[in-house]
Amino acid sequence: MKIWQKNTDVNAFVDHFTVGKDRELDLQLAAFDVLGSLAHTRMLESVKLLSSDDLVLIQNELKNLYQEIQKGNFHISENVEDVHSQVEFHLTQRIGEAGKKIHSGRSRNDQVLVDLKLFFRDEIEKLTLNTASLFDRLLKLSEAHKLVLLPGYTHLQIAMPSSFGLWFGAYAESLSDDLQMLLAAWKVCNKNPLGSAAGYGSSFPLNRRMTTELLGFDDLNYNVVYAQMGRGKTERILAQGMSTVAATLAKLAMDVCLYMSQNFGFISFPDELTTGSSIMPHKKNPDVFELIRSRCNKIQALPNEIAMMTTNLPSGYHRDLQLLKENLFPALTSLNECLVMAEFMLENICVREGILDDPKYDYLFSVEVVNNEVLRGVPFREAYKNVGMAIEKGEFIPSKIVHHTHEGSIGNLCNTEIERSFKEVLLQFNFEKVHLALNRLVAP
Repeated sequence: MKIWQKNTDVNAFVDHFTVGKDRELDLQLAAFDVLGSLAHTRMLESVKLLSSDDLVLIQNELKNLYQEIQKGNFHISENVEDVHSQVEFHLTQRIGEAGKKIHSGRSRNDQVLVDLKLFFRDEIEKLTLNTASLFDRLLKLSEAHKLVLLPGYTHLQIAMPSSFGLWFGAYAESLSDDLQMLLAAWKVCNKNPLGSAAGYGSSFPLNRRMTTELLGFDDLNYNVVYAQMGRGKTERILAQGMSTVAATLAKLAMDVCLYMSQNFGFISFPDELTTGSSIMPHKKNPDVFELIRSRCNKIQALPNEIAMMTTNLPSGYHRDLQLLKENLFPALTSLNECLVMAEFMLENICVREGILDDPKYDYLFSVEVVNNEVLRGVPFREAYKNVGMAIEKGEFIPSKIVHHTHEGSIGNLCNTEIERSFKEVLLQFNFEKVHLALNRLVAP
């Protein structure tokens, strides 16, 4: 069944090609399609396009359907094109003529737009909360191991002393900046496109501000043409936010893979969290972090994939946009899984102490020795030359007492300030406002 079909059956070959994976992917939009219809039909009744009796029938059955979806009892039939058709079919089958009236004043174009924005809001909340959990874990680890020194590298050559406090804290602060990008995506997603219809508005006296409030949006997409142009752009901005989180996770995963190797040996995990080899009995492989690295590198390509699918489209709706779901939906699931798994693994990390006692790390302290000479009044360039000559002659004696006190250094991690910055961004999402609006919408 197709809600746009008239008297001509579409060729089966064409039908299969155009529907694609929509039935499968649209199941993730089902609850949000019902929410959009709950708001839309209440608005239709307010502008006299729906009787109060019909509204009661429609609202009650939509709420029943919402509960079925929440319990996993909703399916899209093989002969039904998409979730919008299935919801309307259910209503018409169960309450009769009233079910046929819910589409007044809207198009599948703005219907899918509002479904997607509601879905993206929900997914951004999951990403945000999982990011917050990983952030908290990293800060706790930073505090717990702030006195444990670690080699710092540039060009993969030993450079200067670092610490596990710095290492864990660096990734925490990186997530704080990443959260800013997710917030930008949230703000773009949290605008109501409903009422833009096919992209050119409606001759009905729709109350778009009412549906905006009912669905917990912060504002409208005002211009109806732009509301449709926003499809593709919204997905790209969300993908950019996801890619920044993924970049942080991929870099962390790469560090973990290096630090677990025998050539480094800085960290380890319990045997049950690593994998072995079918031929080499000594192996403990970091498969979890290798997969996190690869998954997140794949997610970093997502903004470009979306851009390439939409870059030469003119204004108005085009069927190309349907395919964005195939790239974006699995990536949302994958990134959330990576965040949860990374937090789980770090909960079980074992940090090695006394790493810098090994003589091979003596040269890490060359800058400390240079700075000590400068503090005694030797000009920096002369001190640098003196220490360089001592290294060349094999006469260098390290000073392994580290005095770093400025903001963000080994002795002054500023984790309290990093946490404050993260929490300030987190509060701006205001998830509670959305929860309250949607809870009111589905309440009996």
